[in-house]
This record gives sequence, structure tokens and C-alpha cells, in this order.
Amino acid sequence: MAHAHTIASVRYTFDSLADLLAKATPARSGDELAGIAATSAQQRVAAQRTLADLPLTHLLNEPIVPYETDEVTRLILDTSRTPAAITAFAPISSLTVGELRDHLLSDDATPASLAALAPGLTPEMAAAVSKLMRLQDLILAARKINVVTKFRTTVGLPGRLSTRLQPNHPTDNPAGIAASILDGLLLGSGDAVIGINPVSDNVATLTNLLHLVDHIRRRYDIPTQSCVLAHLTTQMQAMQQGAPLDLLFQSIGGTEATNKSFGINLALLEEAHQQARSLNRAPENPTPNIMYFETGQGSSLSANAHRGTRGQGIDQQTLEARAYAVARHFNPMLVNTVVGFIGPEYLYDGKQILRASLEDHFCGKLLGLPMGCDICYTNHAEADQDDMDALLTMLGAAGVNYIMGVPGADDIMLHYQSTSFHDALYLRRLLNLRPAPEFESWLNTTAPHRLHLPAMLP
Repeated sequence: MAHAHTIASVRYTFDSLADLLAKATPARSGDELAGIAATSAQQRVAAQRTLADLPLTHLLNEPIVPYETDEVTRLILDTSRTPAAITAFAPISSLTVGELRDHLLSDDATPASLAALAPGLTPEMAAAVSKLMRLQDLILAARKINVVTKFRTTVGLPGRLSTRLQPNHPTDNPAGIAASILDGLLLGSGDAVIGINPVSDNVATLTNLLHLVDHIRRRYDIPTQSCVLAHLTTQMQAMQQGAPLDLLFQSIGGTEATNKSFGINLALLEEAHQQARSLNRAPENPTPNIMYFETGQGSSLSANAHRGTRGQGIDQQTLEARAYAVARHFNPMLVNTVVGFIGPEYLYDGKQILRASLEDHFCGKLLGLPMGCDICYTNHAEADQDDMDALLTMLGAAGVNYIMGVPGADDIMLHYQSTSFHDALYLRRLLNLRPAPEFESWLNTTAPHRLHLPAMLP
């Protein structure tokens, strides 16, 4: 279906919903690489004004990826037809995309009402409204939304900022990893998860690292959870061999083809989810959140899995939002947009990374997800640590659930720049934020068998 808008006697036409969404997206290199971006600022404004007038219901009636050939589309649309989703969507069913933006920024949109609305929204709705928002809009609306999850620690409470302690090592050396974990714990990091990216994706390495973190956690009675970010199937094999796995990790995307490129599908995710739940690793919590998902704008394009109906290319931000439908289905503990990791081919510079991060954070929380962000860039991107400081501060103001803690902000295994343990301390002090309550109590303990950590809280 074609969409059109006239500005100053010039008529701009967009031949499909996918084309309209792509042309309405703020500039980024990935969409330009795919040949779907707006060719001028005037065309982008025309697309945004056209999108603002589009009824939300239209986004349910024109799938951008065919229902018949894509299981993510089937998940989105089938979920939207459930009684719970229909009830949640009813209060805004008569609105346009622009009117939804106005509603989200109004005093009528309270934390309670936004939580009730989340099950009724589709990823395409979230992506569409984000394209009409300034940075301050994305921050203000996201700030209203609290998504709280728990395994051993409770993450996402108002007034709290958690961290993933990321002790990667270029050879998976246990002593080096343990040293980084100690460094992070001494600086109040690790309440969201102690999560290691392994160099070797095999069962033996995965099992050894899980035992290492679990030994440290039990030795010092640390209220946290662990994760080794190996492939889903490797983690399943490790669980079968008795590995002490807390959170189950997987990278996910917004189309069936993207997930296929990751070696997964929804059925495999469900099988692994049930297997991890059967371990009962947090017996004190009867309903723990156990999944940890990572996403990132550009993953579908990099896998040539970004095309939808009639072969139309879909913009990377809308596809990112569709990945959140996959995540939402599994009620995860953590979702992390690794926003600048893929490189400048997809987000060229600090400005594009900043915009994309705030979009991802807003869209994820609007859909009911516990969003964190790896505030990061690769060394060949037009970005630096000043850009990351600005993004870090904005995400803190927006109420991000957690950020990364990497020694010195320099990941020596993955070779990219992220945020450090000290960056989390800066943000906690600046905005008067505190760690997860269970972890905060542990930090303040004087019990001799635990690490004694000096005051580092506001």
C-alpha cells in the first residue's frame, strides 16, 4: 500500500509501510548502505509527517515481513491477537502514531499505565513512534517506565543502576578472569550479572568458566548471577553435563533469517529455556527470570537477512525492535543492546550511536523489557570516549537498568571500547543511584568471610 504526503506543493510517495518506516528513520550509515534511507532531509520530514498521521491499527494490517515465511512475524501478530494484548491495546486503538507520541509524553502516561500498555504494543508501533521523537522525548518517555526482574538480585528498581561485570580475557585464562572479577567487585560492579565472553565456544571452556564464577560467588556469598556467553547449543550441552549455569544467553535478531544466521530458531530457544529453568539455580526465587539476550542495530543487514515483503529492505532500527518481540516472549532477566559493536558500516559516528542507543532503550522498555546498554564503539568508528560519556549520562537520566563494567573501559578480548567500573560509579554518584538492593547489602557487610569493600556509594 502506498503512502503519501504533500509539503509546499511537492508530493512525496512511499510505496509500502517498510519504505515509509525506512525513509522516516533519522540518518544512519547502515540504511544508506542498504539503499533504503531518505535521500534528503525534506524526504525524511515528509516521511515522518506521513507516519505521524498513520493509524496504529494499520501497523497490524500491513506486515513488513510476510507472515507465511517468517516465524518472528507470526509471533508478533499471533501475540497481538491474544485477549490480553487486545485488552491492553484497546485504550490507544483509535490513535495515530503521532497521537501515541503525544500520549507517551503527557501526564496521562504514568508508570502504571505504560506497564499495562506494553503487552498491546507491537515492535513496529514502538519503532514507528520512536522515529518521531527527539532525544529528550526518548529520554523522558523511557524514564517513566520501570521493568523489574530478578534471579538472585533485583534489577530495574527506581533509583538503582546495575552493572554487568565483563571480565573477558584474550586466552580465557582463569587467573586473568578472576583478577578482573576482583577488580570489578572492589568497585561495586557485578549486581546484574558476571558475564564472560569466551574466546573458545566449546563445552570444556564454558564449563570451566562457569565453575570458576560459581566458586567465587559461593566462596564470598555474593548475591549475583553468572553467565558465559557461548552459543545456545554449547550451553545446552554444558547443562546436560552438570555445569552450574545461572542465566542462559543468546544473541537474537528481528527476522527468522537473522536468527537462522545465529544458528537458532524459536523452538530451540524454548527448549533451552525449559532446560535452564529445570536446573532451579535460584531456589529462593520461585519464578526467576533466566534469559539474557543481546541485540544490536545492523545484525540483520550484516547477515543479508533484512528483506521483507516483495524483497523490500527494512531499516535496521525497526528490525532491532522486532528482535524485542523474541526477547519479550521469554520474559528475560536482561536484554542488552550492544549498540556500537558492529561498526561504522551500520552506525557511523558518535551521533548515530547515541541516537540508536536511546531508540533501542526506549523501544525495549516500551515493550516491557529490562533494557541495558553496552555503551560502546569500535576503534575504526568516528567516535570517542567523550561521545560515550554523553550517552552514558543520557541513559542514566533515561533510567537504564544496567550498563557494562569492563576493566579500563577497554575490552582486550573483543577489541572494542565500552564503559568501565569507574563509569558506573560516576553515574551512581551523579544521579544518586544505587546498586541492586541485595548486592548493596553485601557491599556494606563487615562479615570476615566476605570481601570488605569500602564505601563507593553516593
